[in-house]
Amino acid sequence: MNRVIMGVVALLLWGATSCSEKPSLVVSNPLDVERSDETIVVKRSDLEERFGEIPQGFAAAIKLNDQYVPSQVDDMDRDGVWDELVFTVDFQPSETLSLEVVNLPEDEYPEFPVRTNIQLGIHQPDGTYKEVDKYDAPPISEGFKIIAQGESVSWENDKMGFRNYFDVRNIKDLFGKLKPDILLDKLHTPEIPDYHTLSDWGMDILHCGSSLGSGGLAMLEADSLYRLGSTEKYSFEKITEGPVRSVFDLKYEGWKVADQSLSAVERITIFPGKYWFMSDVTVNGFDGEKQLVTGIVTSKLTNEPFEFKTDPGYRVIGTHDLQSENKDELGMAIMLKDDEVTRVARTTDINFFERGYQTVVEKAFSHVISETYYVAQKIKADRAARHFFFAVWGLEDEKWKDVENFKAYMTDEAQRLGNPVVVEMH
Repeated sequence: MNRVIMGVVALLLWGATSCSEKPSLVVSNPLDVERSDETIVVKRSDLEERFGEIPQGFAAAIKLNDQYVPSQVDDMDRDGVWDELVFTVDFQPSETLSLEVVNLPEDEYPEFPVRTNIQLGIHQPDGTYKEVDKYDAPPISEGFKIIAQGESVSWENDKMGFRNYFDVRNIKDLFGKLKPDILLDKLHTPEIPDYHTLSDWGMDILHCGSSLGSGGLAMLEADSLYRLGSTEKYSFEKITEGPVRSVFDLKYEGWKVADQSLSAVERITIFPGKYWFMSDVTVNGFDGEKQLVTGIVTSKLTNEPFEFKTDPGYRVIGTHDLQSENKDELGMAIMLKDDEVTRVARTTDINFFERGYQTVVEKAFSHVISETYYVAQKIKADRAARHFFFAVWGLEDEKWKDVENFKAYMTDEAQRLGNPVVVEMH
């Protein structure tokens, strides 16, 4: 009974800001450009500091013009209580919006179209796949083994699909999508039995070989690249999954870099409406600075890779060519803070597998990195290093057949990332 009474009191406090004034967020676009699918994160602690305590079992939602805005509440520290409110809105140039904050019982939270997704399905004895929120990949001592649906941890939004091999290869790969549907849960099922052939939904569009694929990771040490793969332990943990944001961690222990053994966590975040995902990589086990590498496969590249700087303070490296598995235009790029870049380079195209460096014979894969255009980023231990990986497909949208449109998109996204929406509480 006391708990119910306290909940009622807290709700009354939330509505007591003023008889005529409801709790609200005033959000402003600082740029004189349209901004669609802007995802905004507000901490629960900030809401409670301004509007009062949110009772147990309740969640904050957002209304614009008396209509619910797509949103979710996320438990980012995994303690069983949500700590961030996340929502997506569109802005006109220089527009300011007043959004009502509504406190709802969690079981009455509105449902919204799902536009982001994470999938790790583990193979079962009956041939099906069971989705899991946390799992360890097979240890390298057991040899190469495929246990995951689509061989990978997969993530997607309404624009593109991505995956990271859940085994010693640890390469990132791409799915081109021709529909905004969430569909990677259907890989290796009767609905999508083969993702290597073009279908009405799209296909796997990237050949990776022994490269870093579409944003794989390595460490640059004394002019040698050490792939983040074949670690002593490799695990997946879903942090949150919802209509407007999905986040997961890939965790590694025993990463051999020269004579060192490092640990690393890559946190990947994907939002709706974007042709990119965000990667935050934290490495431990060393002193001073190191150089973290992110790369792009070049095996089918005939055009020269590109590199440019863009305001406010970003560097972009990328490729654009008839390089998809469907033999049409595919653009890939990495964007990060310019003052963190230490090197931009291209590896040799030597096939090290044929020379005997055969890490995974079943997949003709060599742990030695080749056919890769890469950027090195200075990092310190226990500090997250961030980059954004972009991918566009000419078959999904005609504009991506032109490299200049791809570059313009990334320039615009850099402006948005560097000039975030301003949030005030009233």
